Amino acid sequence: MKKLSIGSRLTLWYLAIFAAAQFLFGAAMWFALRQELYGIADDALAVQVQDLTNLLKSQKKKNWNVPKLQEEVSEAYVLAHSGDFLQVYDEDGNWIFRAPSLERAQLAPVPATAIEHLSFRNLQIEGSHYRFITQKIVVNGRSFAVQTGTPISQMLATLAMFERYLLMLAPLLLLAAATGGYWLSRKALSPVDALTRTAQRIGGGNLNERLEALATGDELQRLADTLNQMLDRIEQAFLRVTQFTADASHELRTPISLIRAESEIALRSSEGDEEYREALRNILLESERTTVLIQEMLALARADSGRENLHLVPVDLKSLVFENAREWGALIRSKNISFTYHPALEPTHVLADAKALQRLLAILLDNAVKYTPAPGSVELRIETRAAKAIIAVIDTGIGIAEEEQKKIFERFYRVDKARSRGLGGVGIGLAIADWIVKQHHGSIIVRSSIDAGSTFQIELPLIQPVASAALQAISKTATAC
Repeated sequence: MKKLSIGSRLTLWYLAIFAAAQFLFGAAMWFALRQELYGIADDALAVQVQDLTNLLKSQKKKNWNVPKLQEEVSEAYVLAHSGDFLQVYDEDGNWIFRAPSLERAQLAPVPATAIEHLSFRNLQIEGSHYRFITQKIVVNGRSFAVQTGTPISQMLATLAMFERYLLMLAPLLLLAAATGGYWLSRKALSPVDALTRTAQRIGGGNLNERLEALATGDELQRLADTLNQMLDRIEQAFLRVTQFTADASHELRTPISLIRAESEIALRSSEGDEEYREALRNILLESERTTVLIQEMLALARADSGRENLHLVPVDLKSLVFENAREWGALIRSKNISFTYHPALEPTHVLADAKALQRLLAILLDNAVKYTPAPGSVELRIETRAAKAIIAVIDTGIGIAEEEQKKIFERFYRVDKARSRGLGGVGIGLAIADWIVKQHHGSIIVRSSIDAGSTFQIELPLIQPVASAALQAISKTATAC
């Protein structure tokens, strides 16, 4: 069964709520009108009872025999319409006054001793409707039972007419509500239709298109803005994948072509062992470069998929940097480049993955050596500043132009592709370095200028030594478990 559209469901909900509200309003108004009309009739009956009470009080006590009272009350009410539906009897059951209409209807009397409080009820007499009050009154120590009524046929006709108007107008109001609800739902959801049409047109070939920008200031505008932001991210990811694929294909094509060319030359050549050895050395060199490229590409792929997770534990950063400085110092000096290490004076404990930080330092120091001609200098320093550990790798190399500095962390980006390849670079190292720094909740900054060297500065948040020891103990316990 096909589900109704949101617009249809909103219309039905609006209609149901309006119908319920209309029913409750109509019922409340009907009951309010009924209560008001009955209140008017009951007040009139209460006035009649009060008039009778005043009449009885005006009689002298010595004249309170039944015939005399009958005469006095009859004289007061026979010609008055207020007595058309009145009957009065005393506590002994003697009739004081009984209207002919009630006598014909044989309205049963209620003993005065049985009346505890006044009461109202509706009766039908000779085809007409009346409202009666039954009340006990006490005058000069004597009890009387009073029953008097007033016609309510007009009142009931008014209620019936009001009810008919409600029933007549209800369908018209419901029809108007359904029409208005459908129009409102269509108007409210028209931006959704526009968004849907635009979204249906967007595909892999036109990811630069965006949904229509709304200015409604409501949830639909926030939805459109959110979807456009999502499309921005999808487009960027799509472009990165496309660029990654193209760059990877280009980078792999060159070493494979060289390996193939060297192999073909070696097979065709009739030279001696030395030429074969040289060909094998070239093949081995390109194979090593290709292996490094593939490993770094796999690392980035795992990072993108979320499968490359770092295990952050408390690390003494000063000791870790010192070990790297000792290992790299001899290598750097062997290339006729001076190397200087400046240790931190304060403790530098951070939450980190030691292997990842070693790889980060290796990338930065390797780049510093590659792009610093001899005789140059490379400097490694670590310090603390504003609750942060700062690692700086400073060289006197060829430098990076200002317009290139924002691009060097992009994958496969190399400032000078020909020269970088000759130095063994593939343009992935700094992308990996940037990912490692971000995984440590830090930042990496580059300052450089052409022929004036470069400075790569890494900032990582510090932790207190006490906290470091506690976290270390927790980490060891978790590892042991």
